[in-house]
Amino acid sequence: MLAIIGGSGLTRLASLEVSRRQLVKTPYGEPSAALTFGRIGNRPVVFLARHGDEHSLPPHQVNYRANIWALAECSPIGIVSVAAVGSIRSDLAPGDLVIPHQIIDYTWGRHSTYHEGPDSPVRHVDFTEPYDQSLRRKLCDAATAIGLVVSDSAVYAATQGPRLETAAEVNRIERDGADVVGMTGMPEAILARELGVSYAAINVVANYAAGRGDSQAGISLDAIHQVLDGAMAQVRGLIEAMLTSDD
Repeated sequence: MLAIIGGSGLTRLASLEVSRRQLVKTPYGEPSAALTFGRIGNRPVVFLARHGDEHSLPPHQVNYRANIWALAECSPIGIVSVAAVGSIRSDLAPGDLVIPHQIIDYTWGRHSTYHEGPDSPVRHVDFTEPYDQSLRRKLCDAATAIGLVVSDSAVYAATQGPRLETAAEVNRIERDGADVVGMTGMPEAILARELGVSYAAINVVANYAAGRGDSQAGISLDAIHQVLDGAMAQVRGLIEAMLTSDD
């Protein structure tokens, strides 16, 4: 079973044949929404809407620990996270898909570990490579198989949100080495690593980041929604291709 987390623009999977929805509770509270179980082709899938079914949870209030815990309890072969990002690089245009390979975390105040509290010993987790390389390769190979162009490397910068970044902040983030910027990639990735679940991401470039490209003077939120509406069909096709690649 593959677990899929849908972000902005992907609160449902049109190609998912739903068999059931299940409300779950975890030691860390309730996930963002009910888990949706079903199949894509003949492959089992569990889907979770990161921001809730009605997209009502802002990035800094998502219960990431509950979300990842609930999906891990399903014993998935891996988690594929879908998230919208702003592009810092000029060659990554709105509508492009990116399979990031590294993360810089600028978030704060989020519960980013399961190993805390008076009865929990300190545990350090290797995070040199934050995304599972095998799962990333499957996504890239699936894209090639269906003729879909994706960028197979990018550094993802995770910011706090829910506001978008200033142009000066994007300048700093670029100097730090990031290529795209989003708000939800952390702590998802490290929580999955702590639970031993493979995790990779599909980033959808929704817009140029502040001060870049056609966002020099400001970012059009209406334009972002239009881009996401079109790009999510490609995301669904990529996920379906990855799931059926072994058939």
